[in-house]
Amino acid sequence: MALTMLNELLIEDPSPPVLLYQVSKTAKLDTLNYQSCFMQSIFAHFPEILFIHRTYNPRGKVLYTFLVDGPRVQLEGHLARAVYFAIPAKEDAEGLAQMFQVFKKFNPAWEKVCTILVDPYFLPLPTLAMEFPAAEVLPSAFHICKFLQGKFYQLSLEQPVEQVLLTSLQSTMCSATAGNLRKLYTLLSNCIPPDQLPKLHSYWLLNDRIWLAHRWRSHAESSRYFQDLEVTTRVLSQFFGTTPSVEQGMTSLLRYMQQNSGDMASFSLGLSPQSSCAPSGVSPQSPKVEQLVEACIQHSLHAICTGPAAQLCLGELAVVQKSVHLIGSGSEKVNIQILEDTHRVQPQPPASCSCYFNQAFHLPCRHILAMLSARRQVLQPDMLPSQWTEGCAASLDHILGSKWSETLDKHLAVTLLTEEVGQLLQHCSQEEFERRYSTLRELADSWIGPYEQVQL
Repeated sequence: MALTMLNELLIEDPSPPVLLYQVSKTAKLDTLNYQSCFMQSIFAHFPEILFIHRTYNPRGKVLYTFLVDGPRVQLEGHLARAVYFAIPAKEDAEGLAQMFQVFKKFNPAWEKVCTILVDPYFLPLPTLAMEFPAAEVLPSAFHICKFLQGKFYQLSLEQPVEQVLLTSLQSTMCSATAGNLRKLYTLLSNCIPPDQLPKLHSYWLLNDRIWLAHRWRSHAESSRYFQDLEVTTRVLSQFFGTTPSVEQGMTSLLRYMQQNSGDMASFSLGLSPQSSCAPSGVSPQSPKVEQLVEACIQHSLHAICTGPAAQLCLGELAVVQKSVHLIGSGSEKVNIQILEDTHRVQPQPPASCSCYFNQAFHLPCRHILAMLSARRQVLQPDMLPSQWTEGCAASLDHILGSKWSETLDKHLAVTLLTEEVGQLLQHCSQEEFERRYSTLRELADSWIGPYEQVQL
């Protein structure tokens, strides 16, 4: 089975890739090394910085994905920066040394690698240092960010504290200056219980060498960078990390690579289309199924909600349809992220979410709709308050149907900002509170004047 599926890839690919593998006595895939001609060309163009990501399979195998990184890399598309896939026999010194040696044999440009970015728990550092003696090995900003996000959720902090930490982490990752990193370090020290703080390894934030490899990006470039890696790791997990069969997972992933990544990256590299793989509209999930699910959700919104409520929710659904949503299930709650701030969804009726839209209108937001879409479910009457159901909210039509005014716009903006400032002041140390209060006091006095004290 493994031989048949993998060899089909060689037949289908117009430019045969490098594909080396070993099969065990039980006909299971033991090791694999894969690199298409296009992937090899990308690495030859951008060999200076190598990013290594590991994806674990339920069977215990580990997929090593090598991606190019750095200022010169301007590739767009899912997995467009991936240049090598490898599955070692074991994650020991011998198995990894063999994997890196095969990579070097087919990529003479390996000698130009100056920096290798890995996850913080990458244990085989001695093997990596031995195989790439001229390269500096550093923890990647992306993996540190994902590590801290996971720890924030595991600590079960109060929701306002958790939201402040997640927001601060996101803004710091997009502007990783020494000052911002120091502020985040101080925030962690104040908000995380002392007995839990060592588990976060917050000293990483003060290691300036780590962030020099990331700091050159602008705020917008950093945001796109993290979003691209988020989608890339999600695709890897979807194909390889959730499929018990290593052979089936790798075959699906490599076929997806053949049909998508080369076509998306060829324009940026200026290579001819003939040197890339055949284009295709294949996606990890069938578009027809997604369209059917979304059509059913739209129908349920029109059937259950009032006209204004359905209009608001359809606007949220439009965002979901144009975005990539990442879903992690917990015991009681579901974490939904649409490449923006992470929010928590309570799926039990009436459904609720921590985002501002749901908190303000008590209507199904984009995060709740993303959860329904992923579960292939539709909206149920008991998932929203009675005042929004059809026939019970006629009095609200004139409010939502009224024209937007500048005064109302300012009022909502001030209200939202006041709530955010209030949460920050309530969940900080006494020293930080005094400093922030003093800043607000000076700002208020400067606007109105020292002769009229403003009550804060």
